[in-house]
Amino acid sequence: FHESVHSTGHESRLNREGLKRASFGSETYSREELVAEIGSAALMHQVGIDTESTIRNSSAYVQSWLSALKGDKRMVIAAAGQAEKAVRLILSSENEPQTADH
Repeated sequence: FHESVHSTGHESRLNREGLKRASFGSETYSREELVAEIGSAALMHQVGIDTESTIRNSSAYVQSWLSALKGDKRMVIAAAGQAEKAVRLILSSENEPQTADH
């Protein structure tokens, strides 16, 4: 799910800023990791496979990237908004392959 959320940042999808130029540890890279992990946790919850352990792991991962952003909690809010858009895109029926029945 984490990698699926990353894929929504492509310019042909949600076009999240600066992904092509983001270097490991940069603010852009860190922000994208927050988006992907928050989105991943939301997707796991949506499909009913989240557990206490997955929630704890996601929380630790988000905390590690938040520390790279010097604890700027506003980044979590911004990332959560972008993650919500990614989750909606992933779950959208518009993304399903069209069949002869549609």
